Amino acid sequence: MRYDVDGERLWARLMAMAKIGATPEGGSCRQALSDEDEAGRALFLGWCAARGYQFRRDRIGNLLLRRAGRNPEAGPVLIGSHLDTQPTGGRFDGVLGVLAGLEVLETLDDRAVETDRPIDLCVWTNEEGCRFQPAMMGSGVACGALDLETVFAARDHAGISLASEIVRHGYDREPWPRLADAACYLELHIEQGPILEAEAKTIGVVTGGQGIRWYEISVVGEETHAGPVPMALRKDPVPVLAHVISLVQAIGRSDEAARCTIGKIELSPGAINVVPGRADMTVDLRHPDEAVLDAMHRRFMDGLAALGHGHPEIDLNARPTWHSPVVAFDSRLINTVRDSATDRGLPYRDIVSGAGHDAFNLARRVPTTMIFVPCRQGISHNPREYAAPADVTAGANVLLDVVLVQTRLG
Repeated sequence: MRYDVDGERLWARLMAMAKIGATPEGGSCRQALSDEDEAGRALFLGWCAARGYQFRRDRIGNLLLRRAGRNPEAGPVLIGSHLDTQPTGGRFDGVLGVLAGLEVLETLDDRAVETDRPIDLCVWTNEEGCRFQPAMMGSGVACGALDLETVFAARDHAGISLASEIVRHGYDREPWPRLADAACYLELHIEQGPILEAEAKTIGVVTGGQGIRWYEISVVGEETHAGPVPMALRKDPVPVLAHVISLVQAIGRSDEAARCTIGKIELSPGAINVVPGRADMTVDLRHPDEAVLDAMHRRFMDGLAALGHGHPEIDLNARPTWHSPVVAFDSRLINTVRDSATDRGLPYRDIVSGAGHDAFNLARRVPTTMIFVPCRQGISHNPREYAAPADVTAGANVLLDVVLVQTRLG
């Protein structure tokens, strides 16, 4: 028998969550382990408590909610995503996967459906990686991809350590993060790109994800007065910074599938009449082929080394901060998503995720796949991020179908 989620209930909760950390532009700001992030979690847990669901937390702040199955010893089906956002985030990124997961559990309860396997709904800490780096932190620690003590040392731009926020919210008293022996992991998400909308597809069947490399670059010279010092005698990091920008752009444009982004540039001291003494920037390289991503990495590091040699008056440093390898999702789960979309008459297409997700970490431990729904104009990490209610409901229904298949034993 096929069941349908309550799309109106799901939409109402998405809009209610969006009010926490709401921005004037219509988006949401709930950066990881901030008071707003904790308030969002409290709202979510209030909905869970109203249904009698029990939850547990771990030392990195992950939340795990269980709906029991007939066989408590069977490996659970994991579903979930994250509630933290970018500083100028939208209302759907991550949140859809969590609240659709809750909607799946409630739909099963409303219809008195018993499953053989338990279902664990997961809320992962700091998926975004905007306040504390690296990204996908909670799932990374739980899956063994990241070391807990190492990530505790991460600090935000104000110098606040992740460890201190963990203590402030009481997570330090919780058990060590550990991923249970699970049957599979499923994550519903907006596409964060324009392909599904452009092709009028309701469901993206996600076959895998791009590899990602992050870097922090510093270019250090010497600050001085903008007026008295001739151009030729300055130790100005900005011209070298311009060459770094050109290098990144050249790498990105050398391969149609490559993605290269400079997300942040800071000049110090940042005064109009002072030659900067330091320039800092971040670089994000992505590609769906790991060998090509490795070649991009080598080209970038070699190019930086050449720039450093060509400008001995400048100290140019590059620190790789994170590497998420290319991931392939489970073919059996992918086929189940296709089957659901076909049975429901929903237009679909296979797609590779350009963004990173907690599912990437889970895929290295358990069979995993994702389900995408369109977002308007492909806009995400932006207050204008939007997914239509009908698409949100369709994605949650496909998630429900796949959960029902995967929770059966035998």
